[in-house]
Amino acid sequence: MPINTRMIFTLFGGIVIGAAVIQGLHAQTKPPAYLIIPILKINDGAAFKSGVIDKVKDEDLTAAGGQYVVRSQKFTSVDGPPPERLVIIKFDSVEKAKAFSNTAAQNEINAARIKSTNSLSFIVEGFAN
Repeated sequence: MPINTRMIFTLFGGIVIGAAVIQGLHAQTKPPAYLIIPILKINDGAAFKSGVIDKVKDEDLTAAGGQYVVRSQKFTSVDGPPPERLVIIKFDSVEKAKAFSNTAAQNEINAARIKSTNSLSFIVEGFAN
């Protein structure tokens, strides 16, 4: 085989391998998603405890691919009043966060949270590393 033909095949092979590696890297850099739940005010502490706190199961979150980033009532105010409670849950993707939010168990917890508090809930896409 002439040297020019070998160089062309080598160059073509390098391009194919490079394209595959780049595709793999792009697949790995999908940005995470965060489910953010600021609880601005708890209006009915007993209903919040029985309908939200007592119903949350860490194993449901883990099974859905989520992990707590923040789950706290301890704040240091910098600018304005903080919420009474803040929950931030990290997921691998927006789709996984939405799937978790739409489960029957989470819908029940959300309904109790909405009824017993002034709160928000939203999903935000983070940065891919």
